[in-house]
Amino acid sequence: MTQRLLLTGVSKSFTLHLRDGVILPVVGGVSFGVEGGECVVLGGQSGAGKSSILKMVYGNYGVGAGQILIGHSGGQVDMAVADARLVMQVRQQTLGYVSQFLRAIPRVAAIDVAAEPLVRAGVAAGAARKRAAELFARLNLPERLWSLPPATFSGGEQQRVNIARGFLPDLPVLLLDEPTASLDARNRQVVIDMIAEKKANGTALLGIFHDADVRDAVADRIIDVSRFATAAVAA
Repeated sequence: MTQRLLLTGVSKSFTLHLRDGVILPVVGGVSFGVEGGECVVLGGQSGAGKSSILKMVYGNYGVGAGQILIGHSGGQVDMAVADARLVMQVRQQTLGYVSQFLRAIPRVAAIDVAAEPLVRAGVAAGAARKRAAELFARLNLPERLWSLPPATFSGGEQQRVNIARGFLPDLPVLLLDEPTASLDARNRQVVIDMIAEKKANGTALLGIFHDADVRDAVADRIIDVSRFATAAVAA
């Protein structure tokens, strides 16, 4: 297997400007790697810093210290120091992300929301919509919704659009932040199967799953983030 993601000595804290600049440590000394073909799950209690780690890897949060190396375009990119243009390039070509909540442009049809990453990567719009439709059908999203904007969908329906959007591109690294939280048992199993297929294709997955059954089904390793939170407080 090939290591696609490596975190070394990563720390994060927040400055509370409305509280006289108090520093709130989140995590410190975060060090682990993710190989292609495995799913690593971040465990630990709520507030331990799991989502903060994912957001640092994706480039949404700044990094206080350490390196976040991602294999990209034949080399490595350190997401801790990469500029905005390089971060966007990594997201388009290497790093996918399924968040807890769908953020979509108003009035854009669900099928186009899901297909957009493929179109951006150069896939013809018709072919991208066809692949999105296939995944919508697999996720049991009613066909009557495909041409409608997802803003008024239920939480579970929106999440299925979100999952399709994140899983459609064949990217080397995929981050998963509670992808099954709003799903029923039938569709949770669909996502479990999709994760297994990504692993079989060599994708490196890093995720958060509060559902114990899903976590046990997909995890190759579970990393207890609580030990990094303790290191942050001690620092």
